[in-house]
Amino acid sequence: MTVTDSAFAKNVSAVRDRVSNGPSTSRRTLSTRRRLAMLALSIGGFGIGTTEFASMGLLPDVATTMGISEPSAGHMISAYALGVVVGAPAIATLAARVPRRALLILLMVAFTLGNLGTVFAPSFNELVASRFVAGLPHGAYFGIAALVAAHLAEPGKRAKAVAMVMMGLSIANVVGVPAATWLGQALGWRSAFAVVGVIGALTVTALILWMPRLDGMPTTNPITELGALRRSQVWMTLFVGMVGFGGMFAVYTYIASTLTDVAGLARALVPVALMIYGLGMVAGNYAGGWLADRYQLRGTFVGLASMAVFLAMFVVAAHNPISALLLVFLIGASGSSVIPGLQTRLMDVAEDAQTLAASLNHAAFNLANAIGAALGGAVIAAGFGYTAPAAVGSVLAVAGLAVLATAMWMQRRTDAKALAALS
Repeated sequence: MTVTDSAFAKNVSAVRDRVSNGPSTSRRTLSTRRRLAMLALSIGGFGIGTTEFASMGLLPDVATTMGISEPSAGHMISAYALGVVVGAPAIATLAARVPRRALLILLMVAFTLGNLGTVFAPSFNELVASRFVAGLPHGAYFGIAALVAAHLAEPGKRAKAVAMVMMGLSIANVVGVPAATWLGQALGWRSAFAVVGVIGALTVTALILWMPRLDGMPTTNPITELGALRRSQVWMTLFVGMVGFGGMFAVYTYIASTLTDVAGLARALVPVALMIYGLGMVAGNYAGGWLADRYQLRGTFVGLASMAVFLAMFVVAAHNPISALLLVFLIGASGSSVIPGLQTRLMDVAEDAQTLAASLNHAAFNLANAIGAALGGAVIAAGFGYTAPAAVGSVLAVAGLAVLATAMWMQRRTDAKALAALS
């Protein structure tokens, strides 16, 4: 059974067939139920996005408090990303038989506890460990949330439904990250993670109250899920995210210092810059869902190519506050536009191993986060300055384009052979 041929979608169609004139109570009930379920998933995405990206905006504060260099403080970001990389496949595989609703709730409980651990971490080593723990549920949550969204979606609107779940992540960069950054600067960085803990608790409550039982969603088993790793298109799609997104994170990890030291932006305006980046993500996320539903991988190709260009332009634009902020918006928009396409692509090529494949997408993004943060810190530490990560990022985005082009070529060859075999 595919996500577009789910029991929930059949029920929606049946209700529509029975009602020919005017809105019915049943139709409104189904629509409201779906919206509340989507909202619950988005709140979780909002919390995850806030904790992930606020860490980058607060990196100078953490470095100062802990008495270490900023590139060294960047290890907390790499630790979170590593947690996602480890947690996504492990949880998706080992919890394959767990009902989706219960698993979503358990993942958000773990996420909440991990962030509270960050609040009370007594030293940098414990801080790094807590970030690793907080990252463990990240990929599995987004992967399963994407499958649930597609399960609840109307036919032909899978990517749009996935994009709406990811909208929580994008909105986090408009509201959550700037607010958490401002709060962290005013009251100490630990206060920002305390707020994330509250958001996690709210998500758990919303999932309990609003998420339906999802009895129509099939569970699988570890062996079936591991079958995704035998499919070349799954690996190619993951490599696109892992390589291409490294470019965006190479810049974003050190965005606070880049804007203040290079562009001359006042430190108090860094939350505004993060909000601008978030607005770009919201716009890109919406556009990416639309493009993926209509143009599949071609829309993803356009988004990734745009990101490569904007990252290259940022090397020069970073020296002026206005042009720097404009490019921050465009980098956020182009990067975010790629996510819905890659997520739905994995659903299409994973066949009956969709949970693992969908979760691995976010593991790939966070491996890109770790790679980008490490490479960005390396070129800064080598003395090339805060614009160097953008140059490295552009190269990574081009490499992601090459992987995507290869995947598209491989798919065309496979389709051509299948067509020839039928003729």
